[in-house]
Amino acid sequence: MIITGTKEYFKGIGAIKFEGKESDNPLAYKYYDADRVVAGKTMREHFKFAMAYWHTLCNTGGDPFGPGTKIYPWSTNSDPNRAAREKADAAFEFITKMGFDYYCFHDFDLVDEAPTLLESERRIQKITTYLAEKQNASGVKLLWGTANCFSHPRYMNGAATNPDFNVVARAGAQIKIALDTTIALQGENYVFWGGREGYMSLLNTNMKRELDHMGRFLNMAKDYARNNGFKGNFFIEPKPMEPSKHQYDFDCATVIGFLREYDLDKDFKINIEVNHATLAQHTMQHELQIAANAGMLGSIDANRGDYQNGWDTDQFPNNILETTEAMLVFLKAGGLQGGGINFDAKIRRNSTDLEDIFLGHIGGADIFARALLIADKIRSVSPYEELLAKRYNSFDTGKGRAFESGELNFKDLYTIAQENGEVALQSGKQELFENIVNQYI
Repeated sequence: MIITGTKEYFKGIGAIKFEGKESDNPLAYKYYDADRVVAGKTMREHFKFAMAYWHTLCNTGGDPFGPGTKIYPWSTNSDPNRAAREKADAAFEFITKMGFDYYCFHDFDLVDEAPTLLESERRIQKITTYLAEKQNASGVKLLWGTANCFSHPRYMNGAATNPDFNVVARAGAQIKIALDTTIALQGENYVFWGGREGYMSLLNTNMKRELDHMGRFLNMAKDYARNNGFKGNFFIEPKPMEPSKHQYDFDCATVIGFLREYDLDKDFKINIEVNHATLAQHTMQHELQIAANAGMLGSIDANRGDYQNGWDTDQFPNNILETTEAMLVFLKAGGLQGGGINFDAKIRRNSTDLEDIFLGHIGGADIFARALLIADKIRSVSPYEELLAKRYNSFDTGKGRAFESGELNFKDLYTIAQENGEVALQSGKQELFENIVNQYI
């Protein structure tokens, strides 16, 4: 059901339907068929597609070299509370026309921050009530909420890791309000992104103390939310740098180590962003696999970077090879744990039509759907899984199996090596694996 407010913002655009890959309609899905069952789940269940409030509704196309190029019809009201309601109307019109079930937000995406903490809280409470009404009318749900503790000048040296306790306290108050909002809207998860939780120079940084503070802070936030009825997952979203030179949530492996050190691993999982993975010099499938290995594959922020630009460009995903390889990991891991696919992506500065917002999301949904279909076929029809298992079959029987089960010691390995003599080379068959993936694409 399409939900609009008193004003229709995306005029001339109706519900986006699945029409199949032969369709020439740019405002139709070619591969994303929400109710199609793949590997035991519908596409809707696999993906739980979400709209990102900040990029879809707040991004005006500004960059370091010039102001925004877009004036959205929901962003012209000078009254912050009325402007927030109009933005919510546009959000739910867009989400329901797309046929998505979820959205995500930062606190001050919903409504402009006020001069005081108390007035900011009042503004957020007002828009929370309105969003709850919109959710009830549409069936749209909140995938996750979070707090923007990185844009305001007070957070120039970080939030939870700030060397000034007064800033840490202010961040705690802001996150409390964001948690209250997420709970009130029955959010399924809550995300922490440490945009400035890191350092520019170690010369003026006590890293150990800052990490201890962040561990304590996250435990406090977790305890508060649990005590107030939050049943969902907490996610940390890794990123190696930008805006900080070095961020403490560098990549999945770093985050997993941090969570285990500070006894957070039972409540926290990882929200993995494609563009952040590549900035950390990893592939998306690498980051997915690291998280899956730890049982922490929580959620995905879908986008891509630009290989000619070494920064976070947040473009809509369109690389079928990369996404297929990611979906191979996704399916083998059994999918996501609690989260979904949030389009943390923005249309380009020179894409100025409202229609372009739809085109970006349609393309993103289709690339994930097409990759899922390909990955499922590779796993179920091709020799891919058999070949992968064959590479490790020396561990399935005999001494290899004894090694895996912990029955051997280091002297045993020495004896076995002496008995074996020189080892015959075993090809990794990388080109064959690559050809299989390309064959099914």
